[in-house]
Amino acid sequence: MKRISFEFFPPKTDQGKEKLLATQQKLLVKNPAFFSCTFGAGGSTRDNTRDTVNKLREQHGDTAPHLSCIGQSREEILELVNGYKEAGVQRIVALRGDLPSGMGYAQSEIKYADELVQLIRQETGDHFTLEVAAYPEMHPQARSFEDDIAHFKRKVDAGANSGLTQYFYNADAYGYYMDALQKIDCDAPVYPGIMPILNVANLLRFSNTCGADVPRWLQSKLNDIKDDDAAVKAFGEEVVTRLCERLLAMGAPGLHFYTMNQAGPNLRILDNLGM
Repeated sequence: MKRISFEFFPPKTDQGKEKLLATQQKLLVKNPAFFSCTFGAGGSTRDNTRDTVNKLREQHGDTAPHLSCIGQSREEILELVNGYKEAGVQRIVALRGDLPSGMGYAQSEIKYADELVQLIRQETGDHFTLEVAAYPEMHPQARSFEDDIAHFKRKVDAGANSGLTQYFYNADAYGYYMDALQKIDCDAPVYPGIMPILNVANLLRFSNTCGADVPRWLQSKLNDIKDDDAAVKAFGEEVVTRLCERLLAMGAPGLHFYTMNQAGPNLRILDNLGM
């Protein structure tokens, strides 16, 4: 049985919060292992993430907050971790996180995700299942692919259970990444992150920011049809479905969907896959 999970971002308005709960309700038909909710740079959505997770958990008990260490003190991190434990949260997505504009690493007591994982384990033992980030196309700030692979292993050695990847559109990148992990005796499961294609400008802008590669052939085709929303969505659905088929055939243990707080595109891909 392949694991399915869905990621949301915390809405800013009451209307957005109501819509998100309705979206979650629609996605529940796929029997996901868990939902997750993102955490803004430097803790900028700290309270909103916590409140959103609490509401989402009313419909699905295994809803995981993202927690990043950059921009937060050790005490602030532990306050959140212990609060989640007391509330009955059982899973955390533990991340380094992005630096807010104008902030330097020196301002953060915990600077890397492996240190965050270690801190959570020291404080709470095995209470939480800990998911961490993985980068088949290499983290944009990594010194080398080998360094990036070694850093993922450090997170696992510190106590992480599994990885969720940055989204990508090249299945071979995932295969090569998993081979590289195997060579350094890291056998933690790594779940591909899947990003449905909905808007060409947004996809290209965001991909440029986060270091995700959009292959030249795919960019070319998307640019040809970018003004036809229906064509973009239909083509994007086909491309992402084929990507998922390849990943599952390669042995991926499941799929983690970056939903953009929408149900339809993710449901159609899963229906195409017969999942």
